Amino acid sequence: MIVRDFNKLKTTDKAVSDAQWTSVRMLLADDGMGFSFHITTLEAGSEHTFHYKNHFESVYCMSGKGSITDLATGETHEITPGVMYALNEHDHHTLRAEEELVMACCFNPPVTGNEVHREDGSYAAPDEAA
Repeated sequence: MIVRDFNKLKTTDKAVSDAQWTSVRMLLADDGMGFSFHITTLEAGSEHTFHYKNHFESVYCMSGKGSITDLATGETHEITPGVMYALNEHDHHTLRAEEELVMACCFNPPVTGNEVHREDGSYAAPDEAA
């Protein structure tokens, strides 16, 4: 059994920050669960474009308000508490935080915790990661 406390992890190296967001990595690849689990906070007024070409991601909004735009179709969806979205086709997207957004996120394959977003908004494939 794995038991972890977000409130303790958020002040450790499990908290990764970049460009107006912080992600607390609760589960990572080394935990052997087959997915990683993160609590990610996006700053109010921020906008982020990602394209996870090598990972699937599902995201559940716990608090805040924002929107997500599918860049292939131009379709925009409101993000509020209780809304989940899944990037089941490696969707290129832009996420906007009107208010601070707190999101629970799962990645498959799991991330290691050392990933950095590449210029195209993706993470390297697990076999490419250093």
